[in-house]
Order: sequence, then structure tokens, then C-alpha cells
Amino acid sequence: MRVGNPIFAAVAFLLFSAIFWGQAASVRATASAVDEHYNHLKTFKAEFTEIYQGDGISRTESGTLWLKKPGRMRWEYRVPREKLFLIDSQNAYFYVTGDRQARKTPVKNLDDIRSPLRYLLGKTKLEKELEGLSVAPDLTPIQQGDIVLRGVPKTMKDRVSEVLLEVSATHQIHRIVIHSVDSTVTDFRFSQIEENVPVQDSLFRFTAPPGVEVFEDTQVTQSITPRLPGSRKN
Repeated sequence: MRVGNPIFAAVAFLLFSAIFWGQAASVRATASAVDEHYNHLKTFKAEFTEIYQGDGISRTESGTLWLKKPGRMRWEYRVPREKLFLIDSQNAYFYVTGDRQARKTPVKNLDDIRSPLRYLLGKTKLEKELEGLSVAPDLTPIQQGDIVLRGVPKTMKDRVSEVLLEVSATHQIHRIVIHSVDSTVTDFRFSQIEENVPVQDSLFRFTAPPGVEVFEDTQVTQSITPRLPGSRKN
């Protein structure tokens, strides 16, 4: 029986270890830099594209996202249909233009895949939020020079199998891809990013249009987005 070269095996082991620990250090450094970047922001504005795929359905929506400390966010959808998803730090609202009813639920009862983004302007710590944080070389970045990280969100394990974050050289998040346990995928892409720009507080106050009733949902809910014709819940 041929015996392998022990020196070669030792060198290979050391080389593998160096690569592994080098990648781990790079991931930690990148995560820490992203945390530092977003923890120093007060406002954030970007154009977004949301691509949903699953159960034979493919849907693309787009609009503008605003974030503002503390914990406020506004998703203003324009295409293909106008609708609003808003968090005022205490409650979440969802309204589709033209409907006679808007939905409201306490943030503490909301388990919507969009809601964790409000933490980008909080005390972000990716290594604490995402288990098994590592480099994801299998996802091609949408922008040259970006790095993609992957991890499993600790607070959403029952719904999300993994999250991919595309991070730029300046530590901005350009893309968030969410793989759900039911094999559906939601891909958020951000462009025209503006940081620390003036954002009025009034953007995060929901005022129902005349004749529109606000339905208050106090139960724990995965999403306050209603099912639309030919689509799944967001």
C-alpha cells in the first residue's frame, strides 16, 4: 500500500488552514465595515427593484425606499401598481392605491421580510444577526467589484433558509437576496443610493385617503401585504 508524503499532507493542511482563516478574517472585516457604515447613517434613500420567484410565479416591482432613524421606513411602489408599505417605528401600514381599506399592525407583531431592513440604520451587527456568515462565490454580483456574503438570519430561521448580501467596496449594500424555506426567492436590488440626505418626518406618517378605512390587525402576521390577483403574498 502506498503511503502518502507526510510533508506534502502537512503543507496542504497548512495551506488550506491559511485560506480558510484568511477568508474568515476577510468576512469579519467586511461585516464590521458594513456595520460601521450603516451605524453612522441617519437617513437612506434608494430606488429599488423587487424580484419575486416561486410556485411558478415571477413578479417584478419597483419604486423608492426611504429609511430614517429611529426604525422608520417607507417602501413606495410605483410599478406595476402603486402601493405603500410604511413603518413609523411603532406600527406598520400597507395600502394599495384605489383600495377602500388599509391595514395596520404593530411592528412587534410583524414578521415581514422587508421589515428587518429598518435595522440598517440601527445598531447593525451582521455577525450577530446572520449565522454562518461567509463569502458566497456562487452568486454573480450585479456590480463589478462587489463581494457577496451569505448567512442565515437567526430570528427568521423558520421562514428563511439563507440571505445573500452584495456589498460594494465602499461598504454599501447593493442587493439582498432572501431564500425562503418554501423555495421562493425574493431579490431586492438598490440603485441611485443617497445617504444622510434631508428626509421629512411626514413621509413616515400614514394618512388614510378620504373614504379609506384603516383595519387594525393585532395578531402576529408574516406579512401585511394582501394577496393580489395572480400573485403570492409578499
